[in-house]
Amino acid sequence: MAAIDHLVVAARDLDTGARWLEERLGVPLAPGGVHVAMGTHNRLLKLAGRPDLYLEVIAIDPAGAPPARPRWFGLDDPAQQARLAARPHLVHWVARSDNLARDALPAHGDTLAMARGAYRWRITVPADGQAPGAGLLPTLIQWDVPDHPARHLPDAGCALMKLEGFHPAPASLADDLEKLGLARELALFPTESGEPAQLVAYLKTPLGLVELD
Repeated sequence: MAAIDHLVVAARDLDTGARWLEERLGVPLAPGGVHVAMGTHNRLLKLAGRPDLYLEVIAIDPAGAPPARPRWFGLDDPAQQARLAARPHLVHWVARSDNLARDALPAHGDTLAMARGAYRWRITVPADGQAPGAGLLPTLIQWDVPDHPARHLPDAGCALMKLEGFHPAPASLADDLEKLGLARELALFPTESGEPAQLVAYLKTPLGLVELD
């Protein structure tokens, strides 16, 4: 069954995103790298308490070539860009699978081969680049190298305590989460009328409990 692999915080630019997150969590982020195929780059933070779990801050790489398809996590969407212009946001989560052919659902879209430095993986990306389920149905990733990035990150004293999702029709996501074995990982709640979907993570940090959305 799938397992939580990492959380995705998106920002208008990487320095802004990293600075915002470091101030909120009270810890430094580790270097990440460049995703050439998607024209993005990131920085990372290990999340303790679960095997192979981390958080990434990701942004469009101004030095990168634009990809031939929309970037992942809705980074090319004007509405997403306007939202990120105000501040960084937790926009999505990614779950690890050992068999994407078995686990991927229609909403996950295409399976793409990716690389960052020595890491190689396959990941699901819808054709329009939007995160599935308004960000609440996790993207799936299958690592093609024995080493997971989280194993090489310093322990900064942060841990994921809880993940919540708010959606206008939460029941529409429940079956898919159950199929992936992730129904217990994301607590689903209905939004108020007219409110958009939202993902919220609660992190234990040196500064205390921090809510990210």
